[in-house]
Amino acid sequence: MRSEFDVLRFSGRSGDGAIAFDADRIAAPSSELFDPQQWQQAAEPVASGGRGSAWFVRGGFGDGVLRHYRRGGLVGRLIRDRYLFLGEARVRSLAEFALLARMTGLGLPVPAPLAAGYCRQGLTYRADILVERIADVRSLAELVGVGLDAPQWADIGRLIAGFHRAGVHHADLNAHNVLMDSSGRHYLIDFDRSRIRIQAAGWRQANLARLLRSLRKVCPRQQASGLNQRFASLQAAYRDAFL
Repeated sequence: MRSEFDVLRFSGRSGDGAIAFDADRIAAPSSELFDPQQWQQAAEPVASGGRGSAWFVRGGFGDGVLRHYRRGGLVGRLIRDRYLFLGEARVRSLAEFALLARMTGLGLPVPAPLAAGYCRQGLTYRADILVERIADVRSLAELVGVGLDAPQWADIGRLIAGFHRAGVHHADLNAHNVLMDSSGRHYLIDFDRSRIRIQAAGWRQANLARLLRSLRKVCPRQQASGLNQRFASLQAAYRDAFL
């Protein structure tokens, strides 16, 4: 995919906004891209993750994943899907799209971005993103559920090291956002609020610690010691690959 992308801006009764898109994959972008009802039978809710706001879709671009940005935590109970508008440069969907485009250009294993948009009404906006669906994948959380020997721990360590070498700080590095396909290739997904950072050991180690906390939540308690051993092998491969 090109590192540059096209942007279509719009204004109407429903609000003002913009759509960033890959013109090689999507010829005529519109707000209907982000409406699951417009996809009819071609939209299938994602069973896990996505906070109930992600769908598998299929169009002229191939298979994709459509995600509506939704708040989590306590704030999400009061304000479900609106964000304070602080300028287009800080719209979450456009920022994630731009980061995905940059990482794709660097050859990092991420889903290719297809389109992202937002619609502003007053001081707030709603946002959506459409990315390419990676075929035949299982998450690290699913693999751990099968058994601690199912994940390829060293490969995951090298995967994360590749992103960190590029300065990519994944804001939510957890066991659900690490995928492996049927050929054994690994990917990272869901880069909302992620960014390129200046190299520093602090945020890199915090990233790994976040992943370990996530793994402890999905791993059976009786396997905790085994998890620590396998995560140590992940860290060793990470250090070798990073250095």
